[in-house]
Amino acid sequence: MSAKNLLVELFVEELPPKALKRLGESFAAALAASLKSQGLIDAASVATPYASPRRLAVHVTAVAARATDKAMQQKLMPVSVALDAAGNATPALLKKLAALGADASAVPTLKRAMDGKAEALFLDSVVPGATLAEGLQVALEAALGGLPIPKVMAYQLADGWSSVNFVRPAHRLVALHGAEIVPVSVLGLTAGRETQGHRFEAANSVVTIRDADSYAQQMESEGAVIAGFAARRDEIERQLQAAAAREGLKPIEDEALLDEVTALVERPNVLTCQFEKEFLDVPQECLILTMKANQKYFPLLDAAGKLTNKFLVVSNIRPADASAVIGGNERVVRPRLADAKFFFDQDRKKSLADRIPGLAKVVYHNKLGTQGERAQRVAAIASAIGQQLGGEALARQADQAALLSKADLLTDMVGEFPELQGTMGRYYALHDGLPAEIADAIEDHYKPRFAGDALPRGPVGLCVALADKLETLTGMFGIGQLPTGDKDPFALRRHALGLVRMLIERDLPLDIPWLFEATQLVGEKVAVQLADFIYERLAGSLREQGYTALEVDAVVGLRPQRLGDIPRRLAAVRAFAALPEAASLAAANKRVGNILKKVSGGVTAKVDPALLNEPAELALHAALAGVKPKADAAFEQGDFTASLQSLAALKGPVDDFFDHVMVNVEDPALRANRLGLLAVLHGAMNRVADLSRLST
Repeated sequence: MSAKNLLVELFVEELPPKALKRLGESFAAALAASLKSQGLIDAASVATPYASPRRLAVHVTAVAARATDKAMQQKLMPVSVALDAAGNATPALLKKLAALGADASAVPTLKRAMDGKAEALFLDSVVPGATLAEGLQVALEAALGGLPIPKVMAYQLADGWSSVNFVRPAHRLVALHGAEIVPVSVLGLTAGRETQGHRFEAANSVVTIRDADSYAQQMESEGAVIAGFAARRDEIERQLQAAAAREGLKPIEDEALLDEVTALVERPNVLTCQFEKEFLDVPQECLILTMKANQKYFPLLDAAGKLTNKFLVVSNIRPADASAVIGGNERVVRPRLADAKFFFDQDRKKSLADRIPGLAKVVYHNKLGTQGERAQRVAAIASAIGQQLGGEALARQADQAALLSKADLLTDMVGEFPELQGTMGRYYALHDGLPAEIADAIEDHYKPRFAGDALPRGPVGLCVALADKLETLTGMFGIGQLPTGDKDPFALRRHALGLVRMLIERDLPLDIPWLFEATQLVGEKVAVQLADFIYERLAGSLREQGYTALEVDAVVGLRPQRLGDIPRRLAAVRAFAALPEAASLAAANKRVGNILKKVSGGVTAKVDPALLNEPAELALHAALAGVKPKADAAFEQGDFTASLQSLAALKGPVDDFFDHVMVNVEDPALRANRLGLLAVLHGAMNRVADLSRLST
């Protein structure tokens, strides 16, 4: 039988919306992978996933009715064991053949071949290819067993006695090879061609699928269901944009919300609703969050990005008169917005400063004290950073902002919506009459919250954000709460990356050791652990930005204390690596490093010119005398590219030195002097980066 397209659908009760996309993709990929491993499809076959709130399905092209038979050669046993002296089969061989479904008649057909040092007998056989029914049964069980199910539930089957475990109760199974039913069973269901469409709007309560290729079309025309997740998502996005355009507005962009709503509806219908304008007095972040998180609505923004009193609802039905649906959603959202307004009004009756004492009653960590104590630590660090960056005035502002930074944790609004911490603190600070710099810093001290997030907008926020992340890192490392594997409950990796980004992107004149000292919390052991952690995050971040592993290793390997220098160092290394002299100098640098490492007690970078007698070492010493001051001067001015470029002049003298000078001579004074010369060379070459890392 020729290859035909295959359709498999599992019809279930409503699946978890946040997991639906992943479930659909996993089901399709795992089923196709199993069919391929069994030889029922090849690399050219295409698996298309379908996933709606009540179904997981996959359409696979070019599926064979039966896999091709496979020739197989199986080792039996050594000839010395299989045959007696007369060449007849031994009982051991006959027993082995019987176990494989053969008998003595197969003995003359056995093949001899060397297996290691001994000759062995091999049986050639043909393994019949799996039928589609056999292969699909295996594939279905593997696909369902490997689904990334958030939480499994047990439910009883129709017989009233047996039960199965799955993400949701399953009610129908469709398996069609072309137009023919594939006889498979799973979760107590036997495959057929019947499924169900939309709960309320299907033209037929039961949809009979004609063949594998008609599935998507029949589900939409007869079942009122857009079965494909991607197709349904595109349709929702199209309707959102069209509805917003009719109002001269734009819907808020939220990919996660769009995915979740796509997983909640089978027949999307976008409707425009509105609420009373008086609610717009509440900060728009509060209104947007309650509409998105609680109601799955899409708020509408004007051209300036300001929230309006209109929003979009994605309904799962398409009535001729949608007024009842619109009115219902408007009634539902009103209490949510009223709650937000109430929280906002109540919170403003008490200033942030008056809330600070209450932080002493909020436990931060049982080993690190309360949020009040934490705020004091952050304030001390922020003040020290402010003093370093901007003097007394910035230090005072940073101290004030840090003390107030956690006060909004005690407000009703943040209690209801923890995602708004910092954001509400800014609004309440402005209401209290505090300067914009302080208010902005209260919101910004959490930044960057995620990869690609904006940095704090002003120096005060920068001081407090650095202090907050430093306090968290040093505190958690100090009590041994280090991230392990993929577990990082205190988001320490994110805090370290945020620290790195601020130091580099703002080119701050702050050294890592100085920052550790400013916390007054770091012991020597913790400082080493934390420094390793930060430099590991730095290296990973730089590689993600497109720098090569060699470039990153060369720069980060030196552990530059001032991270603001990193971009210029990387640019200098890249420019140096392009020089024709680079490879030779990098190899020489690696050689010098290896020589110096082998010297017990270390080497002093000092040269006595009177002990230089070989022409090549005299030439290298002279070259260093000319190049090193230029390289050092450029380095001190921050011109790392010029510093490295000047080293190109050393290639010839360095090559000649290694070609004509013996370093480890018997004369101890001469040997020490030559090692000292190499130490001077090594120091001159490795101020910007460890050039030996460029040697491959």
